[in-house]
Amino acid sequence: MKIKTGIALGLVSITLASCVSAPPPRSMAPAAPRGPAVDGRWVDRNGIVSTFQNGTFSTHSTDSNTLLASGNYSMISPTLIEINMTSLLRNTQSKVNCAMVSQSQLNCTTDSNNQFSLSRQG
Repeated sequence: MKIKTGIALGLVSITLASCVSAPPPRSMAPAAPRGPAVDGRWVDRNGIVSTFQNGTFSTHSTDSNTLLASGNYSMISPTLIEINMTSLLRNTQSKVNCAMVSQSQLNCTTDSNNQFSLSRQG
């Protein structure tokens, strides 16, 4: 009887051991958090550089790096960006909506219906 009980317990142990799954494989270190896909430097056809960085927006001249406009932006969707900015040249506030048509191009429309495109720089 002891031999049968020992065999039965051994089979139960083997059966239970096969039901226990191995721990999940260790993943690589978590990726560093990234800002929105629009973050970075963008340039228009006149060479004016716009920078998007963690919700802030600024535009500089290329010749003297003079600040032309500043403000903030919101990601309305993964491909739609709303910019609220103040022009330092005209002392006016405006809203611009930009559609990210690719990782390297933004098509933008101002609140006065002017359109322009920005290309990702570097």
